[in-house]
Amino acid sequence: MSLYLEHFGLREPPFRITPHTDYFFAGADRGPTLDALIYAVTQDEGIVKVTGEVGSGKTMLCRMLLERLPENIDALYIATPSLSRHDMLGAIADELGIPAEGKAPHALMRAVQETLIERYAAGRKVVVLIDEAHAMPADSLEEIRLLSNLESKSTKLLQIVLFGQPELDERLAANNMRQLRERITQHFNLSPLKPDDVAGYLDFRLATAGHHGESLFAQDAVRRIAEVSEGLSRRINILADKALLAAYSRGSRQVEADDVASAIEDAHFVPLRRAEPEADRALPWILGGSVLAATLLILAFTIGLRGADDNSPGNPAAKPAPARLPGLAEAPPPPANLRFGPLTRKHMEQYREWIESAPRRHYFIQLLATDATNTGQIEGFIARAAEALDPDAIRAYRSSLSGRDRVGVIYGEFPDRETAAAAMLALPESIKAAQPFPRQVSRLN
Repeated sequence: MSLYLEHFGLREPPFRITPHTDYFFAGADRGPTLDALIYAVTQDEGIVKVTGEVGSGKTMLCRMLLERLPENIDALYIATPSLSRHDMLGAIADELGIPAEGKAPHALMRAVQETLIERYAAGRKVVVLIDEAHAMPADSLEEIRLLSNLESKSTKLLQIVLFGQPELDERLAANNMRQLRERITQHFNLSPLKPDDVAGYLDFRLATAGHHGESLFAQDAVRRIAEVSEGLSRRINILADKALLAAYSRGSRQVEADDVASAIEDAHFVPLRRAEPEADRALPWILGGSVLAATLLILAFTIGLRGADDNSPGNPAAKPAPARLPGLAEAPPPPANLRFGPLTRKHMEQYREWIESAPRRHYFIQLLATDATNTGQIEGFIARAAEALDPDAIRAYRSSLSGRDRVGVIYGEFPDRETAAAAMLALPESIKAAQPFPRQVSRLN
């Protein structure tokens, strides 16, 4: 594999499948998910769950979390989830420096609790990260539930994060898992990269490996990689590496579609099984480019200049405004295992108070729209937004208009589209990078 490094001006292989945190891609939803995950671990007191397809980058995310956690947090990493119930407890005890040999389970649990109390008294927090949690035996999952019960008078002593494939959701949906399911307070889903993200991912990995200059991958080659990999980073890495080798073997300095075709033939990938189309992902907090944001802004002005809104006073077809807009009250009730964070609940209440009197013809700025199950991502997003914006003007609402349970985060209230667009231009750069756009209040119903 190192044969092509000098040929392409690289100092190391850019597409190794072994997770290396220098190659963590913060584009798409990866960076925001990591930020929200850190927030959930440091602020929450329940079990956190992260799911994603094979090769979507869960282990990389787990290792980044280990690197980025604050210094006062002791992180325990369990990489062999197939351990039995007693062995799981023993592994955690061993990570805490507790001799486990010869101890009965109840004695070992008591020793773990005492150690956690000591660390809590010393100002430290303990979090255990369990990779490949979908492979855990049922008894081991039950042990995790019992560990999550360990607490002092005011706080949980152990934070638990489960990383697993979608099969973890299927297992947790079982009736005998309902007690554990109720303790999961934050849910994250690591979606495959969208086609538009793949080019940025490839270029980032190449630059990290030492490449300078224009992209080594032709556009049609990128499109083919995106299509066949289905957005899974491990598959992208395999195809890109094989395609680079194919280009090198024919003496070319750019990867073409034919090189990718050779890589595909050699890889023998099996298509993912998907029962339904991939759900829309949350707007990422940082996208690193202003072209799309500018396009949205131009589109907003274009729509505004096209003519009066459907509900504008000058439109003879305008419908009279109802006394109250439908909103949160008409969204489906949350599932028993879906609990929003305190910030989300606070800003949902602000929405309820605001929507009572908000004029239908007024505008707001849409900051986020995502599935309601992404509770951790929503909480982290609101936390960061509240640091950059007036928190009293941030509102969160729930909707089922798209046929799915959704949550939106919005900001401000403006008399017309032009004022909202001008206010959007004045937002901090970190907010504008999330591609906000103006919407009319009437669109919320």
